[in-house]
Amino acid sequence: MFLLASCRPIACRSYTITKRSYTNLSIQRLSSLLRKNESNPRIIHQLHSHFVTAGLLLLHQKQNSEKLLLFNPLLRCYSLGETPLCGYFLYHQLQQLHFLSDHDKRLPPFDSFTYVFLLKATSNPLLGIGLHGLTLKLGFEFHVYVQTALVRMYIAGGNRVDAYKLFDEMPERSSVTWNVMITGLTNLGEFDKALCFLEKMPNRTVVSWTTIIDGYARVNKPKEAILLFWRMVACDAIKPNEITILAILPAVWNFGDVRMCGSVQGYVVKTGFVPCDIRVTNSLIDAYAKCGCIQSSLKFFTEVPKDKKNLVSWTTMISAFAMHGMGKEAVNMFKDMERLGLKPNRVTMISVLNACSHGGLAEEEFLEFFNKMVSKYKITPDVKHYGCLVDMLRRKGRLEEAEKIALEIPSDQKAVVWRMLLGACSVYDDPEMAERVTKKLMELERSHGGDYVLMSNIFCGTGRFTDAQRFRKLMDVRGVTKLPGHSQLT
Repeated sequence: MFLLASCRPIACRSYTITKRSYTNLSIQRLSSLLRKNESNPRIIHQLHSHFVTAGLLLLHQKQNSEKLLLFNPLLRCYSLGETPLCGYFLYHQLQQLHFLSDHDKRLPPFDSFTYVFLLKATSNPLLGIGLHGLTLKLGFEFHVYVQTALVRMYIAGGNRVDAYKLFDEMPERSSVTWNVMITGLTNLGEFDKALCFLEKMPNRTVVSWTTIIDGYARVNKPKEAILLFWRMVACDAIKPNEITILAILPAVWNFGDVRMCGSVQGYVVKTGFVPCDIRVTNSLIDAYAKCGCIQSSLKFFTEVPKDKKNLVSWTTMISAFAMHGMGKEAVNMFKDMERLGLKPNRVTMISVLNACSHGGLAEEEFLEFFNKMVSKYKITPDVKHYGCLVDMLRRKGRLEEAEKIALEIPSDQKAVVWRMLLGACSVYDDPEMAERVTKKLMELERSHGGDYVLMSNIFCGTGRFTDAQRFRKLMDVRGVTKLPGHSQLT
C-alpha cells in the first residue's frame, strides 16, 4: 500500500535523525522539517514513512487538528512535487482508514487547506469534478480559497466554460482569484480575454501585470508587452518586481531598441534592482548585446562589483562577444574568469566554442578549449558542443572531417548539425556530399521543408535540374511545406 513504507533514518542536510530519537520531536518540529525539505522527494518519503509507522496520521485519535499540521503540509509537498497523484492516494487511503477506525462514523476532520492542496494535485478532469462535488457537499461553496483552487483546476485543464461559470458565481473573489483567471487565459493564448479580466480587476497587482507582460514576451509580441509595462508603471503607479523586469527585458531586446534598453536600465538602477539582484544585472548585459550595443553591454558588465558577478554573468558576456563575432575578446574574458577560480559549465563552454568558430580563430585554439572541457573540467560533450566543432570545420571548408564528426555524435537530436553541414555543401558546391547529408536528414526529420528546397537549389547550381525537380516533387508527395521568410522591419 502507498501508506506502508519502510522506515529508514532520515538524513537532513548535515545531520541524521534515527527513528529512536525522532519520535521524541514535537509535531511542530516535524511540520517545520516538511516545510524546509518540500523540494526533496527523498526526505519527504522518509518523513512520510515515519509518520505512518509512528501513527501520526491516524485521524481517529485525539488532537486531530495537530495531526492535520502534519497531513496538510505532507499533502502540499506531494501536490507541488513530481508525483502529485501521490497526494490524492494519501488522502483517499487516509479517509478509508479513518472510516474503518472511527466507530462513530464521523466525517474526517479535513479542512479547507486539505482541499486546496488536493485540488492542486489533481490533473484528471473526472477526478476534479468529483472533488468539486465533494467540496459543495462539505459546505465549501462560499470558501474563497477552495473556490479559487477549483477555478485554477478548470482553467489549467482548458475548461473555460466551467471556470467562467464558477468565477461568476463566486460571492467573494480575492486578488489571487483574478490572477488565476488571468494566468490561465494567458497560458491558453487568449490574451484579449486576459486583458478584459485585467481591466475589470478591482485592485490590480504586480502579479496581474507581470503575467500578461510575460505572456506577450513569450509569444514574440514585444510591442504589446512594452506598452503594458509602461502603463503599469505610469498609470497604475505599481512598482515592478524583479520577475517583471526579467519578463520585460526579452521584449526589449526582441524589439531591438537600445534606447529603450537604456531607459529600463535607468529605471532599475533608480529603483535599486541593480546591482542588488544579479539576475536583473545579467539580463541587462544580455539585452544590450542583443540590441546590438556590445560597448554598453561590456561597460555595464565592468561596472558590476567583482563580488556580485557569478558564473552566469561571465557566461553572458562571453556569449555576447561570440554573438558579435569578437572571438579574441571572448577568449580573453574566459581566461579572466578562469583566473578568478570560476569553473565553467556546459553553457559557458558552448559560448566560448561558438566564439572561436564565429570569430575565425585558429583551429588549434578551438581544439584547446574543446580538449580542456573534456580533460580538465570533466564535461561530456553533447550535440551542441559537437555542433560547434562541425561548424568550425565547415567554415574552413573541411567538409569531409565535419561529416565524420557528425556521424560520430552520440545523439538522435542532431538534425541541426546535419542541416548546418548541408548549408556548407551549398556554399562549396558539393552535391555528392549534400545527397548523403540529405539522406541522414530524411532519417531524422522528414518534415522540414527547408532541407528539400536547399537540396534542390544545390542541384540547380550544379546543372542537375532533373534531380532538383525530383526533390520538389518529393515535397508535394510527402505534403511538406517550407515556412516563408519574414522580416520584423516595418
